[in-house]
Amino acid sequence: MKGSLIILSFFATGLLLGIFRWLPPHFLNQNVSFYVLCGLMFSVGISIGNDPSSIRQFRNINPRILFLPLMTIVGTLLGVFAVSFCIKNRSIADCLAVGSGFGYYSLSSILITQYKGVELGTIALLSNIMREVMTLLFAPWMVKYFGKLAPISAGGATTMDTTFPIIVRNSGKDYAIVSIYQGFVVDFTVPFLVTFFCSL
Repeated sequence: MKGSLIILSFFATGLLLGIFRWLPPHFLNQNVSFYVLCGLMFSVGISIGNDPSSIRQFRNINPRILFLPLMTIVGTLLGVFAVSFCIKNRSIADCLAVGSGFGYYSLSSILITQYKGVELGTIALLSNIMREVMTLLFAPWMVKYFGKLAPISAGGATTMDTTFPIIVRNSGKDYAIVSIYQGFVVDFTVPFLVTFFCSL
């Protein structure tokens, strides 16, 4: 929760700096977003490569659990597809691009901003932050009413980092590897699915 509030405060600060033009003009060049994206991808690579034991433990996961990331992706996209008919002035592809962030707001919002503009990029940022915050707030309720896999599915791409502690606390330590596996797989699909739907 604290991490999400910090990120929201950075977003609000950036928004104010942009509105009041308190940044040098060259800083607003779109290439800055590209360099930030490269830095994010570099950091993800370091975090995965730094913990080889987690990759080894993936082999012990129940084969049925291997389908959890796929069901999370399919369920999210079906839900977004259904909701897109209620949203005016946005195509189904735009809505699916936003939904394909799966909570990975930093990467998806940068990609969508580059492909579709600042407005949709901001929507993607807020939408995916909301997914993370809702997982953090409602994880105990999800476990109680929908089972221990529910907060893992709801967390999407965040289950190997920001929502990991709350998932382990509520679902139990036995689901720690499942949570990491889910986050790893869904994280990997974000750049491909977002760029695919943005290009439609």
